[in-house]
Amino acid sequence: MEANKGLLILVALALAAALGMLIVSNEPTSILPIFLGLLLLIIAFLSTTASLYILVFSMLLSPEFMTGDLSGGGGAAGRGITLRFDDILLVVIGFVWFAKRAFFKGSTPFARTPLNGPIMFYIAMAIVATLIGVLEERVKGITGFFYLLKYYEYVLIYFMVVGSVETEKQAKNLLIASLVTCFFVSLFAISQIPGGERASAPFEGETGEPNTLGGYLVFMLSIITGLILTPGSLRRQWPLYVLLVLGVIGLFATLSRSSFLAAGVVVLVLSARLLRRKPIIAPIILIALIATPWWAPEAVSNRILFTFTQPMDEGQIRIGNIRVDTSTSDRLRSWQQGAKYWQAHPIWGTGVTGGPFMDAMYPRILTETGTVGLVAFFILIGALFRMGWAAYRQAKDPFQRGVAMGFLLGFVSLLVHAVGANSFIIVRIMEPFWLVAALVARGLTINQAAQPVGGAVQPDLAKGMRNGMRPTVPALRGYGAGKTMNP
Repeated sequence: MEANKGLLILVALALAAALGMLIVSNEPTSILPIFLGLLLLIIAFLSTTASLYILVFSMLLSPEFMTGDLSGGGGAAGRGITLRFDDILLVVIGFVWFAKRAFFKGSTPFARTPLNGPIMFYIAMAIVATLIGVLEERVKGITGFFYLLKYYEYVLIYFMVVGSVETEKQAKNLLIASLVTCFFVSLFAISQIPGGERASAPFEGETGEPNTLGGYLVFMLSIITGLILTPGSLRRQWPLYVLLVLGVIGLFATLSRSSFLAAGVVVLVLSARLLRRKPIIAPIILIALIATPWWAPEAVSNRILFTFTQPMDEGQIRIGNIRVDTSTSDRLRSWQQGAKYWQAHPIWGTGVTGGPFMDAMYPRILTETGTVGLVAFFILIGALFRMGWAAYRQAKDPFQRGVAMGFLLGFVSLLVHAVGANSFIIVRIMEPFWLVAALVARGLTINQAAQPVGGAVQPDLAKGMRNGMRPTVPALRGYGAGKTMNP
């Protein structure tokens, strides 16, 4: 313990000395960002909890840091990459956390969870596909590296939360912080309605991304719905109803049809769930969903109907006697392009950035990582669903059960959203997604480890609690009271 304190003092002194040298050697205007960077390093080193809160509040409230073009090979030429402040935060905090955890605890920073294998397999297949693309000169190395980093940096949040959350109070506070962020984002979206433009998230640059904001809101609304439908999940539920209303208005303001479709599927799933217990309510919800174009705000109705009523224009695709608008046509072409590229590179694909830009998740995975990558992706999807379902079924605590239900609803919504968006590689959607996934995984591991077999903790689960996930039996009893998990 004394050695750890001594190391912390040395690190603080070294950072202070470095800051002093920078102040002497640099212009005054460059001191602030350098100082903030050093301060971030200190916070990340001293407090993982504080780092997580910084990440949560930066998820959709951080500015764009830099935008540039990376000239890659093949289809990557001319593709731009955008870095936001939360990208920098995530990489720096994640790296410091891994280094600190490995040094202090003398073990791997990856706590064992049901998702470790599928996550690593999915990332590894993307890396191999990209390396093959580099060797075959379809991908430029630096381009592929930065895009891979952007694609998968969000899993750092998953491992950080799983390895750091030890009490139910910590889990609740992190989720509440996410809901507070959603509150401000919803207000920002609503504030854009009078301007007549489609709402997008804060700090999106000159051209916003309403589809990204829509996907984020649908996921967060699913979490809110799960908590509302679970009595006792939070002590006060009226703020959830307020946030639900604000989030729905914000979602309408995006005019994102992919997000509307995803939200509609969530409503259908809820209707099916209510069918047995409240058979009268379910048909009413279904009728209201079908009648959305007639009762929704005029802008929303027009946007939905525009899919089939846009005046004839170049680039439209006909499906039988139905003509769809140019935006939907572009997404349909993405699927056609994906099929063509898959025929040319069926096993490993073109590599990340080796093909053209596609605003649809599934054909993009098939194009860039081939059959192997698509299989790896669906293995991860299956593992996520099994984990969420097991957590929902086994949860005894209302909070854990509500979060698990909301996660399942949000997960289904993103699977639908990904038909017309790159939902599973958009950091602003994936950061809250993997945060909640980590809370679900943590709750599941706690519940399973607390289930005795022959009077003892299950041996395979006890083995899986290593490296920061090894609670004692007294600690498990006190989980709901906020006691720590580790002895």
